[in-house]
Amino acid sequence: MSVLNLLKFITTHPLNKDEKLKAIVQCAKWQIGSRLVPGEIIYNWINGSKFLVRTGETGLTGNIYTGLHEFPDMGFLLHILRANDLFIDVGANVGSYTILACAVKGARGYAFEPVPTTYKRLIENIRINHLEDSVKCLSIGIGFEQGVIEFTSDMDTVNHALADGEKHSNAISVEVSTLDVVLKNESPALMKIDVEGYETPVLEGASETLKKQSLHSVIMELNGSGNRYNYDESRILEMMFDYGFKTYSYNPLNRNLINLNGKNLSSGNTLFIRDKTEVLERLKSSPMVTIRGKWF
Repeated sequence: MSVLNLLKFITTHPLNKDEKLKAIVQCAKWQIGSRLVPGEIIYNWINGSKFLVRTGETGLTGNIYTGLHEFPDMGFLLHILRANDLFIDVGANVGSYTILACAVKGARGYAFEPVPTTYKRLIENIRINHLEDSVKCLSIGIGFEQGVIEFTSDMDTVNHALADGEKHSNAISVEVSTLDVVLKNESPALMKIDVEGYETPVLEGASETLKKQSLHSVIMELNGSGNRYNYDESRILEMMFDYGFKTYSYNPLNRNLINLNGKNLSSGNTLFIRDKTEVLERLKSSPMVTIRGKWF
């Protein structure tokens, strides 16, 4: 992200709306400090949660700049989940969504992260939040069948399964399973899928999971990355519609769901909800959350 784009992201973020200068100073402090004193720090986040972060870890530094990097979707998670719900994080990276779900909201969780170096960082974040008993971390990929695939390993938040003919100098072999196999005896409430274009195989291996009535919502990244595999996102929408889900975006400030005609064009993530009335009731009745002195 360029400096100008970063500043735009920071100053237009809803949680920075009234304190833009303070947010810019916070960003500058991190940018300078993390270079003068390299290494990792423990960042105190929300409601006693924390994470270990190093410079360049974009999946976490955005939370330092804004409070919640992906505000609509992270806000949805904080409002919809209840203690002891089961949260599924497919493509967990270093665990920001899992921390919110399980450290802040008290949910149980499964976190899938196939890249060993990233998985190590995920485990560290699970441990400093004392989530070992409530989160099951698995260093595997998720797809449509069990097997092995090739994966990039040095691209931070955009590591991905290699497409046919794609070459990568630091490719690794990754064990793959399916959500139906891993979650056979589980009843998930909320699922986040962030797999850099590999959503179609993930869903193909989750036919039984997606039928479970306990699963009321899915946050899924749909940003066109599936083109590398020749996957059509319209097919993903059809699959989710067949399971009874419809597409929405969410405004955490007024707790409103916005109906979408297809995927979310203003964000990389699309929110899939099975029963809008039920979900709205949960959203409206959830306790308020405070971040940096702001309540929503």
